[in-house]
Amino acid sequence: MASETRIGLAGAGLMGQPVARRLAAAGYSVAVWNRSKDKAHALEKYGVTAVDTPAQLMAGSDVIICLLSDAQACNDVIFNDNALKHIRKKAVIIMMSTLSPQIVIEQQHKANAAQADYLDMPVSGGTTGAENGTLSLMAGGNAETIDRLRPLLSHLGKVTRVGEVGAGQLTKLANQIIVAGTLSLLSEAFTLAQRGGADPAKVREALLGGFADSTLLQQQGERMVNEDFKARGAAKWQLKDTRSSVALAEQFGLTLPLTETVNQLFSQMIDAGDGDLDHCAIIRQIQRLNGMPI
Repeated sequence: MASETRIGLAGAGLMGQPVARRLAAAGYSVAVWNRSKDKAHALEKYGVTAVDTPAQLMAGSDVIICLLSDAQACNDVIFNDNALKHIRKKAVIIMMSTLSPQIVIEQQHKANAAQADYLDMPVSGGTTGAENGTLSLMAGGNAETIDRLRPLLSHLGKVTRVGEVGAGQLTKLANQIIVAGTLSLLSEAFTLAQRGGADPAKVREALLGGFADSTLLQQQGERMVNEDFKARGAAKWQLKDTRSSVALAEQFGLTLPLTETVNQLFSQMIDAGDGDLDHCAIIRQIQRLNGMPI
């Protein structure tokens, strides 16, 4: 029998939907708020309760999971005086959105001032990981609080504590650097193969199992060669993360030449009108730069 812990989920988008379904299926009491109410109501058939306001969500939840799109949305919905004044004492806010380390530290201070706890816990694994409960959860915050919530979080994936609040977001930015860079390199590899007369689909097949193999080659590489660019993770959000990585590197006095180049490629992609496509559609930008039909 699942814990009596009541879960409130802010955000019923591509990630929020499967997260809500998995937690409800595990027997938890789950409430959800979403700006577009139809997405929240669509979860009711899975035993999830749709609420009308963020204040209702905060008042009725022991654990609040935030999966909103960006810092502005998170601050508007959760970290404002009207919502925070309704939060239960000793409730825990779990920030699964990808934000900057500085912003999550500021949010932690606001949560603590309202007598609530706060965990910085961005995720990786995409919608497939959310559906299958195989997400990587990069946790920053109090170790005891994280350990107490492991049974709940185990339904979503593997939790690794990487440090205090802010460290989770640093880990996620590292993840995003690798993802964006690898997608760009896969795009170049397939474009080179295609221009030389090889079948990109067969090239991908040949690379599987070798040193170049990866989850990205297996999943996103297949989508690239099949031109399946329906967004599971939109390119505009990938650009947000590469920009944050470059800005943070500058703050630290670091030069990240590859990440800076990848950031430029995604910026060009968004300027070309492909921002709402999946981030694996970066191959279109590589092809565009080479005068190839897309």
